[in-house]
Amino acid sequence: MFSSVSSSHTGRIAVVTGAAGGFGHAISCELARRGADVVAVDLKSATDTADAVRRIGRRAVSLRADISDPDQVAAITPDILCFAGQVDILVNNAGVFPFKDIFELDFAQWKRTQEINVDSQFLMAKAVIGVMRDNEWGRIVNIASNSLGLAVPQMTHYMASKGAVIGFTRALATDLAPFGITVNAVAPTASRTPGGEHFIGDEILQQVAQMQAIKRVGTGADIVGTVCFLSSDDSAFVTGQTIVADGGLWRV
Repeated sequence: MFSSVSSSHTGRIAVVTGAAGGFGHAISCELARRGADVVAVDLKSATDTADAVRRIGRRAVSLRADISDPDQVAAITPDILCFAGQVDILVNNAGVFPFKDIFELDFAQWKRTQEINVDSQFLMAKAVIGVMRDNEWGRIVNIASNSLGLAVPQMTHYMASKGAVIGFTRALATDLAPFGITVNAVAPTASRTPGGEHFIGDEILQQVAQMQAIKRVGTGADIVGTVCFLSSDDSAFVTGQTIVADGGLWRV
């Protein structure tokens, strides 16, 4: 269950990518419960998420785009900015995690994974950091992965992309700190989301859970608190960090 309504994000405008389901839906709803209005961005329709945000009592809009494509990001940027004239929070959640044996992995598949998992985060950050700089306040939260601390087979392309996300987070944090903008990452575990059930399957999710200190399968609700902390005033002195929210599997 989500937490009760609070005011920690009241008046903030949050852009959440990959918002149609899974982590993105959960994050969007919890930000709304804490007072934020939400721009829900996804390759497919995120109207269900936008509707859920409105039922909570906050404003929302759903935008469709392939955010790994610079032209499509440029096309939706005016709509993002017109929604409320500002952007305070960006949650870069969109991503893919297909398994592929290294001997079968080709360059096109490798490149597409980097485009979706890394390029999209750069493009979305570039779209909003100018407004954040002008407002002298911003929070960027990138979704990484705990897989970097594990021996996971058939994930070379995925783990390389998530390593890049952590490097991007650290470097961008340095560049944006003078403007009141923090940049952090959250690294979840394999979780019961539509994507997790499709790409991983329940059997493996259960196996992963048994290796965690907290022995249950993670859900979107398990990372929303961390994302909300990193997107609030409470985290003003935290930047360039990766917080692992994985039930105690990867000990950093």
